[in-house]
Amino acid sequence: MNKSVIALIVISSLSFSYSAVAHSHGTGQDEHALTTSFMYQGKPATQATKAYNTEFAKGLNFDDTKSFQEGRANLIAPLDAATAALLADAYEFISDQTPDTINPSLYRQAQMNNEAYGLYQVNEGIFQIRGTDLANMSLVRTDNGWIVFDPLTTKEAAKASLAFALKNLPFGNHDPVVAMIYSHSHADHFGGSRGIQEMFPNVTVYGSANITKEMVDENVLAGNAMSRRTSYQYGATMVPSETTIVDAALSNGIAKGEITYVLPDHETNLDSKFETVVIDGLEVVFMDASGTEAVSEAVAYIPSMKTIWSAEVTYKGMHNIYTLRGAKVRDALKWSKEINNMLQEWGGEAEFLFAAHSSPIWGNQDINDFLKLQRDNYGFVHNQSLRLANNGVVLQDIGWEIEKVLPQSIKDAWHTNGYHGTYSHNARAVYNMYLGFFDMNPANLNPLPTKAEAAKFVEYMGGEQAILKRAKADFYKGEYHFVATAVNKVVVNNPNNNDARNLLADTYEQLGYQSEGAGWRNIYLSGAQELRIGRQAGALKSASADIIAEMPVRSLLDYLAIKVDSIKAQNYAFEVNLVLPDSKEVYVVELANGNLSNAKIDKVKDSATATFTINQADIVKLNLKQTTVKQLLTSKAASIQGDASFLDILAKVMTEFDPAFEIVPLPTDKVIEANKAIYMKNVARPVHNGRHHHR
Repeated sequence: MNKSVIALIVISSLSFSYSAVAHSHGTGQDEHALTTSFMYQGKPATQATKAYNTEFAKGLNFDDTKSFQEGRANLIAPLDAATAALLADAYEFISDQTPDTINPSLYRQAQMNNEAYGLYQVNEGIFQIRGTDLANMSLVRTDNGWIVFDPLTTKEAAKASLAFALKNLPFGNHDPVVAMIYSHSHADHFGGSRGIQEMFPNVTVYGSANITKEMVDENVLAGNAMSRRTSYQYGATMVPSETTIVDAALSNGIAKGEITYVLPDHETNLDSKFETVVIDGLEVVFMDASGTEAVSEAVAYIPSMKTIWSAEVTYKGMHNIYTLRGAKVRDALKWSKEINNMLQEWGGEAEFLFAAHSSPIWGNQDINDFLKLQRDNYGFVHNQSLRLANNGVVLQDIGWEIEKVLPQSIKDAWHTNGYHGTYSHNARAVYNMYLGFFDMNPANLNPLPTKAEAAKFVEYMGGEQAILKRAKADFYKGEYHFVATAVNKVVVNNPNNNDARNLLADTYEQLGYQSEGAGWRNIYLSGAQELRIGRQAGALKSASADIIAEMPVRSLLDYLAIKVDSIKAQNYAFEVNLVLPDSKEVYVVELANGNLSNAKIDKVKDSATATFTINQADIVKLNLKQTTVKQLLTSKAASIQGDASFLDILAKVMTEFDPAFEIVPLPTDKVIEANKAIYMKNVARPVHNGRHHHR
C-alpha cells in the first residue's frame, strides 16, 4: 500500500493556524521561534511619523481614565511569577511614556491591557482571572461550587489560572468546578477545557448552539492561506518591542500550550432564542447571538445577580466585521441588533456586566451607556457604509470616507476605537457583504495579474529609477500611502532591486508606527520584516488530538477536494462508498470532471466502483498518524471491496499546500545577511518577569 494513502482518504497533515479554529484575533500558539538567535528590531520613527502621532494624540481624550479605574478595581491578588509566565511574550517595555513608534491610541490600549494582572472580583459571586491569556477566565458561584466561563486558549493556561484563582479566592477555595461554559466557537474560549476537566472530571460542559460543528468548520477550507495570513495579523514572528508587536487589541498576548476541546454535554438555544438553564441551583438565561462575532455564540443573564455576560459581543474596543486573517464577513447589522436585544431584555435591571475580554462595568446607567454606544457603533458602520455606497462611494474610497462622518459621541468614547476592527476595513467589509469586490468601474473589472500590472506600471512611470526618485522625495514628505503603492510595483516587477525593497520596507514600517489598529500595525511591520530578512519561523499550531477528534468526516472530505489538482484529475474517474460503521454514516465520494465531490447517503450505491469501510475513530487515528491504512486493512479494522485503484488515482492528483507562500517579494540570501546587521540585534529573548503597571 502506498505510504501516501493516509493523506488520500483523510487529511493526515491537516494543520490549523492559531486562528484556524479561533478568533478574527488569533489564538493557540507555540513559542515564537525565530530562525536565528537574533531579535528583529525596526528603525526609528521619522519626523513625519512623529508629527502624525503627535497630531493624532490631540484628538484623544486622555482625561477619561475610567477604563483604567474599572480595570484596577477589586483586585484580590496579583499574579505570581509562575502564572504570569503563561503569556508567550513579555511586555515589560510598556511604560507611561508613549514611544514615537506607536500610535498613541493603540499604546493606551496596550497600557490598559497590560494592567490586567491577577484575580479580580466582579461582585459577591463572580470573579475573573485576567492577564494570563488573550481572554479572561471567569468564575461564577453556584450552590455548591463554581462555573468556569470560557476556559482560555490552552490546557496549561487554564490549569494554572484556575489553580491560582482557587488558591486566592476569598471563599470556596476547596469547592469543585461543577460546570464549564463556552461562549462561542473560537479557541481562546474553549481551548483550555481539557485542563479544567482533568482537575474536575465530573464537570458538566455547556456550549453555544452548534458550537462543535462551527468550531471545526469555520476556517478549515481556507486554513492554509489563513495560517500564513494570521502570522502577519498577529505579528507571530516578532518579539514584542517598541518597533514590533505591541498589543493584540483584546489583550497583550496569547498563552502558550495545547489547544484542547471537551465535547459539550449540552448546547444551548438549539430550539429557541432564549433558554433558561439551572446549573447547580443557579439560574442562567442564555440568548443566542450566533452570527455576530462568531458563527456560534451565546450571551447570558444571571437574574439573581443582576449580571449580564456579554461574551465577545462586546469588549472595550471595536471588533472585526471582517478579520484581516481572512474569514467570512460578519453581519454588522445583526451584531448591532443583538446588543440591542441585550439592552431591551436585561438593561432595565442589570447592575453588573462582565465579558470574555476587558474589565467589567458596574452600575445600571454605565452598563446602558456602554451597550448603547457599542450597539450604535456597529449600527453606524453598517448604516453609514451603505448610505455612502448608495451615494456612489466605491470600495477603495469607503474606508476613508466613513471616518469623515463619525459622530462626536462615538469618536470620544475609547471603547468604540478601532484597535481590532478599524472603521476602514469594517466599512469595506459591509460594502463587500452587500456589493462584492467590484465597484462597477470597468477599469477594475478584469485588471491584469499583479506581476504583469506591475511591469506595465513601471514602464508607464518611466522605469524603476524614475519611480524611486519620486518615491524617495514623497517618503521624506511623509506621503507613505502612495509611496507604498508605487514602490510595491517596482519590487513586484523586480525583486532584486534592493533600493526599492529597502524603501518599501521603510515605508511599511512608518505606516505601521502610525496605525491605531493592532492588526494593521502587525501587517505593515511583518511585511517590512520579510522584505528585509525573509520569512521567519512563525507561531503556527498543529491541530491537537482534541480538535481533530471532533472534526466531521464531511469537513475532511470537503478539505480533501480542495487539494485535488483539476488538470491532473480530469482524465480520471471513480465513485466510492465510504462506510463508517461506528457513526452509522455512509458517504459517496466521486471524482469526475476534475472535481472531487461527496454526499451523505442513506445506503451504499450499487453503481460505486468500490466500498471503503472504516470506523470514524480510525480516521481520527489516521489524522494523528497513529496508524496507517495498510495496518488497518491488515488487521481487518478496515476493508475495501471492489476496485481499489482509487487510492492510486488520488495519490496522483493530490497536491500539498505551501504553508509559507510568498506575500511580499522575498530577498536573496545575500540581502538577508546584509540586513541582519542593520535591523537585528544579537540579544537573548526577553525573560518573563511580570509586567509594568501604570498606577
